[in-house]
Amino acid sequence: QVQLVESGGGLVQPGGSLRLACAASGSISGFYTMAWYRQAPGKQRELVATITRGGTTYYADSAKGRFTISRDNAKNTVYLQMNSLKPEDTAVYYCNAAPINIYNWGQGTQVTVSS
Repeated sequence: QVQLVESGGGLVQPGGSLRLACAASGSISGFYTMAWYRQAPGKQRELVATITRGGTTYYADSAKGRFTISRDNAKNTVYLQMNSLKPEDTAVYYCNAAPINIYNWGQGTQVTVSS
């Protein structure tokens, strides 16, 4: 079973940037679209962005123009570059396959945007 480990979160000021990484213990280069999700306190987990095996991307409206998802199949890693961060981006960020979350959820990485 593939294990997912998210990293790269932290405390950043509004307008700042972070690059998240999701490392898989096994191969993700096969057949699955990968995605980043986030869950803010008291809210349901929501989809942020997806990327197909071939590199086609999709972004939630909240992420368009600010976030970029990418994947390195050789390294079994998915990235999320986040720019122009806003306080409302504060959440725990997770990665998983999409639209069916076939992998066990990792621990996530906390992103806090605050001055």
